[in-house]
Amino acid sequence: MTGMIRINPVFVLLSCFFLAIYLMIGSVEDWGRLSNGLGNLRIFFFESLWPPDWSIFEPRLYPDCHAPGGLSITCSTAWIGMTETLKIAFISTVFGMVISLPLSLLAANNISTPGLSLATRFLLASLRSLPSLIWAIFFVVLIGFGPISGILAMTVYTVGYLGKLQYEAIEGMSSLPLEAAEAAGLGRIEKAINIVIPESANDLISQGIFMFEYNVRHGSIIGIVGAGGIGYYIDLYLGFLVYDKVIAYLILVFVVVLVIDSISVYVRSFFTDDRPTKKPTWKSVFLPTWK
Repeated sequence: MTGMIRINPVFVLLSCFFLAIYLMIGSVEDWGRLSNGLGNLRIFFFESLWPPDWSIFEPRLYPDCHAPGGLSITCSTAWIGMTETLKIAFISTVFGMVISLPLSLLAANNISTPGLSLATRFLLASLRSLPSLIWAIFFVVLIGFGPISGILAMTVYTVGYLGKLQYEAIEGMSSLPLEAAEAAGLGRIEKAINIVIPESANDLISQGIFMFEYNVRHGSIIGIVGAGGIGYYIDLYLGFLVYDKVIAYLILVFVVVLVIDSISVYVRSFFTDDRPTKKPTWKSVFLPTWK
């Protein structure tokens, strides 16, 4: 087409990069404050953080805990906090998927009316506009401390975040099945159940697995405001300046998230359209291959 302006994406990226540097320079009032940054970090790391205090894996003294099968680690704050975080992430992901799927069908403009699609997108945007930590504060104020507040907070955010991913996947599906359904005289509910969901199933399942992994990471944060999970213990020891225990909890969170991320990569490989014909192995998940 004549007269069309072609924009080089590399030029756009470099322009944004230099603009970001310019804005960052303008945000720093005194560069001298950065002169001792590495030295302060080194002192803080070796005197306060390292080595980690692995006593977090020892059984807690109070309240009493009866370890099943004699596994004393199940009575440790690390085990209890991490287990609660995983429960919050799993429950909120399942609840969020059940609620977000019908909303995503209403938000997709290829199967919904323009007015209904716009209203539903506005609802989903409002739910994800606040981070899960703010939702957790809201529910802690509303119903009190505990994992229920965390579950509700993560569910609300999951609905908004996952709903957007889902309706974009639905809008990206081929129009041929929808045109065939229109020609067959199927209603909107019939098209959604018989055409849209089966055609988008791979993307929907993959997004659900990704959302669980995301919720595990953020589920370890909402406990800081009293919404349950391992974040409660992190906040507790931060308040007492016991940083060697804090770093031990953070290492545990990192290891668990790394394992879940690796498992999710393996599982999602069975549901993506570009999955390899050869069955993936655990070695390929943890160790990348170079061609």
